[in-house]
Amino acid sequence: MMNQVRFGRQSAIRIFAQEYSDANLPLEGVGEYAPSFIITKLGAKVNRALFGGVIDRFERREGDNGPTYSGHLRDATGGVHRFQIAPFQPELHADAEELLARFESGDRFLMMMIGRARWFESDDGGIFTSFRAEEFTTVERSVYVNWLVETSAATLRRLEAYNSSLESENNSDSLKSAGVPEDLIEGIILSKNHYSNFDPENYKVGVLQSLSMALSSNSEIENMITSVAESIAPQSTEQESPIGNETVDEVKSSGDVDEVILDLIRNSSEPDGVPYDSIVLACVQAGFSRELSEDAIEDLRDIKCEIIEPRFGFFQILD
Repeated sequence: MMNQVRFGRQSAIRIFAQEYSDANLPLEGVGEYAPSFIITKLGAKVNRALFGGVIDRFERREGDNGPTYSGHLRDATGGVHRFQIAPFQPELHADAEELLARFESGDRFLMMMIGRARWFESDDGGIFTSFRAEEFTTVERSVYVNWLVETSAATLRRLEAYNSSLESENNSDSLKSAGVPEDLIEGIILSKNHYSNFDPENYKVGVLQSLSMALSSNSEIENMITSVAESIAPQSTEQESPIGNETVDEVKSSGDVDEVILDLIRNSSEPDGVPYDSIVLACVQAGFSRELSEDAIEDLRDIKCEIIEPRFGFFQILD
């Protein structure tokens, strides 16, 4: 009998929501035990990640196989890490219920989480990323500050490697000669083959925001913040819209988000209903933010009662 190749457990990398949410390149593992990854624009290969932030959203949905919990952690870059706790993770459900009770009471708190990268690909090729939670806990500010510093350092290392790669041919030997660390070479090659040119300065601004937040809690990193600030040219910190040159607040959406959702479901030929992620994608393509789209789906289901969710994650018009 042939020996099967066993792969070691992947390290949990430190990454900000800004970098992870921009990624749309999955790398499927080959073989039963081969790990899969999300490749970011800076070349991070994300299989597992340690991330943190303030709890921004948390809910439970009942399904045929048990409850699914989903939520958002908002970090210092202003982005959100989306995560899920699946029905087949009953060992996490008791803690999830405790967190849900705190969240629904109005409590907001810092959390740290180890999660495995996951993604959903829509019919037209859109990629939505999130994490499946493996471990999580509430933390004190000092723990979160340490994570901010570690994640800032990891992001700056990827930024330096990416900038070093810009004048080199996109192959292993050239990148190594340009000073790119060996552990980052494969990810950068994959990134540059997939993503079009982009401005990495936004990630520097995210690092500065994170270190500035940490500074307000811990003066020991003041020298590190000063060093980073000097490397960043003065610029606006407004994030660009993913659908053009307007800022996020200036995006002109087309029509009403409720009508986008209702029209999509009405015109669908899917007998089991339209998948949740397909609805969100259609709203985003119409110019609405993901958070506004998610809120609209919930309102149409729970408050306006115009759609139903007969099967978890699939929606139909309520007759």
